[in-house]
Amino acid sequence: MSDRGNRGSRGGRGDRGSRGRGDHGGRGGHSSSTEKKNILDLAKYMDKSITVKFNGGREVTGILKGHDQLMNLVLDNVKEITRDDEGNMSTRSLGLLVARGTLLVLISPEDGSEEIENPFVQADDDE
Repeated sequence: MSDRGNRGSRGGRGDRGSRGRGDHGGRGGHSSSTEKKNILDLAKYMDKSITVKFNGGREVTGILKGHDQLMNLVLDNVKEITRDDEGNMSTRSLGLLVARGTLLVLISPEDGSEEIENPFVQADDDE
């Protein structure tokens, strides 16, 4: 019939039960000499004021004191910015904050950024 039983390894894939580990041998498969680089260079924002928006809509501003490869942030002098239904802003002081990197949506510096009008919104013509 078929020779499924003669393959020698379970499931018919790989040699000697390698189970998809490849040539790395062992767990992880990364060599210790390679270092992951972040997409963002947050070192240039150290000890500077930044705005951080989180998954779920929360927004805070604070001074960046530390970060790691997983984009976890440590912010000091943090103020949470809340907006009500009419668009009125209010702030509350949070002090020191450790923000988990998986929840970050946006990181922007306070210096050199300003809000502009949306150039893609069509003006309403009353014709």
